[in-house]
Amino acid sequence: MQTRPSRILDARWWILLGVTTVLIAGALLLARGPLSGPLFNWTGEEALPGQLRAVLQLAMGRLRPQPSTQPQSAAVWARVNPFGMNTFLQEEVEPAKRLRQVELVAEAGFHWIRQEFPWEDIEIHGKGDFVDRRNEPAGVDAWAKYDQIVGLAEQTGLEMIVRLSNPPAWSRAQGDAAGAQAPPDNLADYGDYVQAVATRYAGRISAYQLWNEPNIYPEWGEAPVNPEAYTELLCHGYTRVKAADPQAIVLSGALAPTLEVTHRNMNDLVFLQRMYDAGAGECFDVLSVQGYGLWSGPTDRRNQPTTINYGRNQLVRDLMVQNGDAHKAIWISEMNWNPVPDAVLIHGTYGQVTPEQGAQYAPMAYQRAREEWPWVGVISFWFFKRASDAEKDQEWYYFRMVEPDFSLTPVYPAMREYIRQNPWTDARTSE
Repeated sequence: MQTRPSRILDARWWILLGVTTVLIAGALLLARGPLSGPLFNWTGEEALPGQLRAVLQLAMGRLRPQPSTQPQSAAVWARVNPFGMNTFLQEEVEPAKRLRQVELVAEAGFHWIRQEFPWEDIEIHGKGDFVDRRNEPAGVDAWAKYDQIVGLAEQTGLEMIVRLSNPPAWSRAQGDAAGAQAPPDNLADYGDYVQAVATRYAGRISAYQLWNEPNIYPEWGEAPVNPEAYTELLCHGYTRVKAADPQAIVLSGALAPTLEVTHRNMNDLVFLQRMYDAGAGECFDVLSVQGYGLWSGPTDRRNQPTTINYGRNQLVRDLMVQNGDAHKAIWISEMNWNPVPDAVLIHGTYGQVTPEQGAQYAPMAYQRAREEWPWVGVISFWFFKRASDAEKDQEWYYFRMVEPDFSLTPVYPAMREYIRQNPWTDARTSE
């Protein structure tokens, strides 16, 4: 005698309802505080309505297959110092302020800086032209500022992840009308630039990230995002980095978490699978993702593809395992929560926390990765500071750790204390 499928489904729903009820009742009995109770530890939510909704989603999620992250696999470049910081050193006009930035980053205990070397700021006026004549007719060496940045990192004991993106207008027939961040018409031009940087700093820069957020607008310009075209660019750049500095680590462009599948924004999981289908697995040493918490805390354990949270990297890891890349690490290129004031909050695109919550969440994010994700390497806080407060009317500005005048926000001492109490004990910073 066969059991009817509808009865099996009904039974599963009754079991789900019972399990959910028990979980909620037990959690309510055990909970002691918003950042210490079981409900927060499971859901990353501090308010009770959000916690209960998340518990139900967690229970329903158990009906689906869970991500296969293969924590037992030895992921190359995962056993590295995890403490990274995003910087905008190239925007500081005064060299002394660049020095002060890296000193503060190092004093807080961070080991890496993720710093862009914008193509448009180095090979500015034309192919092979590395002289900056934007402000002085006679021109100055466009490399000089970046030479100083590399020297400052070495002086303060910081390793560098250098992002190579933002082509100059001359690299596209349409110029910036194609989008200021659009790829060049000729990938060989990008390859030449990548190789020029990697040759100049061979043995001094540890890692290169080739592009940033290629799956969302406007990082691929005005054209539709294109995982196959990005894969071609990635592979081209990978070959050039390795030709100049075989020991350098090559990161893929950090994928932005998004649920959209449109011509301008493509779901990061869909984009990644299409990259693999196009052969991207041969063209990076480390996969890079963005790891924002947005609307929930770092302990949020919901793994639904329709949820964007700090733990979404587990779904990315699952795709890597499915595509034979369990031996590669993920580096989280940008991680943080946004303490944007109410007066500036317009769209809520990046979520909102208080400064005190942000100071609690950031250390917890590093701790969760160290305890649960042995395949995650560097996690780079987004971001240290901007050169001025000209963008203070924009929501994303408030991710900063330090004000333009070098005043510290609460997250700086919180991270400094966390790193002091939880230092990286493995002396190796490479495999």
